[in-house]
Amino acid sequence: MSALTTIIRQPMKLIVRCQRANHRLVLSSRTVTIRFKLKDATTHARERSALTIREPAVAGTFYPADEEHLQREVDELLHFAVTKTYHIPKAMIVPHAGYNYSGTIAAEAYRLLLPARHIIKRVTIIGPAHRCQLNGMAIPRVDAFTTPLGEVPIDHETMSRVSKLPNMKLSDKPHQSEHCLEVQLPFLQTTLDDFEILPIIVGDCDSDVVARVIDTVWDDDSLLVVSSDLSHYLSHDEAREFDAKTGALILSKSATLTSDKACGCAAINGLLKSKRCQTLTIKIIDLRNSGDIIGKEDEVVGYGAFVLY
Repeated sequence: MSALTTIIRQPMKLIVRCQRANHRLVLSSRTVTIRFKLKDATTHARERSALTIREPAVAGTFYPADEEHLQREVDELLHFAVTKTYHIPKAMIVPHAGYNYSGTIAAEAYRLLLPARHIIKRVTIIGPAHRCQLNGMAIPRVDAFTTPLGEVPIDHETMSRVSKLPNMKLSDKPHQSEHCLEVQLPFLQTTLDDFEILPIIVGDCDSDVVARVIDTVWDDDSLLVVSSDLSHYLSHDEAREFDAKTGALILSKSATLTSDKACGCAAINGLLKSKRCQTLTIKIIDLRNSGDIIGKEDEVVGYGAFVLY
């Protein structure tokens, strides 16, 4: 690896983009000394091949597969979010449908992370298994997850502690084609600078066991993201009433949700039972369904954005 020093002596704009953390650095109109660490293609390829990477499963379906298109879409969703609060979330519950369905609801929560983009370094993302039968919970063996916006490293230090807990499996299979965690990553890559993730898929598992995992990983220096949609395939008006009742249960910290109320009920109930949750305030910042977004009012899916602070 060699170092290269470049002197810029004329007015110009330079944008440096760091793929892993989605950094942009803008320099302009003065003499600047920049030191770059360069790797030749062979070294970079060798280092990447030594890692195991979980490739995107739903890029091009749930969100754009093209980096520029995806970044533009996430930026626009965050720009048009209207939530105004001075509280930085310690945890959030956000939906996981395609961005054209639930992206606007998720963005209302993720926008609140922007003031903490330099602070939050560890994120636990927990959501339900949709693609395989799973008893207990599963964390992956890979070193990183990737999206069109770049790679996000796994928090191996926290993973080593979690792997020793009951009902926790170390397995890539539940993560391979699962969308509920993946769709959260471009939002995190845009709102946070340099962070690691602990992805957890929840299958058939008691919420007390989930709560123990959450209590193990969730502290003042980390963010917890629970991925879940709400009701499924009711009419627009039925879903509105049904999801409002579910929202009230969450606000009251009643860990009694069932699968008809939220596909991520075990993860949400685990959050609501966790010790730290008892000291925090829960606020609902958006509650809509797919009928509100695309206009189709039969067989809608409910989406909610909740933050804890």
